[in-house]
Amino acid sequence: MEYSHGDAELVEQPIGYWSWAAHKAVVTNIRAGLAKFGVTQPQWWVLNQVAADENGRTRAQVTTVLQGYLDVGASLANEIDALLGLHLLTLDGEDRLRLTSEGDTVLRRCAQRQTAMRKQAHDGITDEEYLVTLKVLQRMIHNVGGEAWHH
Repeated sequence: MEYSHGDAELVEQPIGYWSWAAHKAVVTNIRAGLAKFGVTQPQWWVLNQVAADENGRTRAQVTTVLQGYLDVGASLANEIDALLGLHLLTLDGEDRLRLTSEGDTVLRRCAQRQTAMRKQAHDGITDEEYLVTLKVLQRMIHNVGGEAWHH
């Protein structure tokens, strides 16, 4: 791979630009990959949360976990409604969201696609390099008073 800047020039580059560019490229790739299965990234998160509990999850439980993911917040209700409309989720008699068989199939296909997309994004990057990158980003976030958390 050829880099766009030499080390001396790169070290002077603004983190805001490079973190934004990385976010934009990676999230755009993820969203395009999931769109092939007819779901958005927030819908993928909802399907994962519902599948994580064999008893299903309520809207409130799903929303509590996901409300901070890439600032989706209030739009989660619409994403859940869309999944119900697509018959990928259903509500049981206790108002718990559950995967339909079609939802389970989409979830599994998306999971396979996510694994492939992660492999693509990590190509040529060792686990050690990735770990250092995350620790540096977490420290920068902390340094400016932000919160760095993992979902």
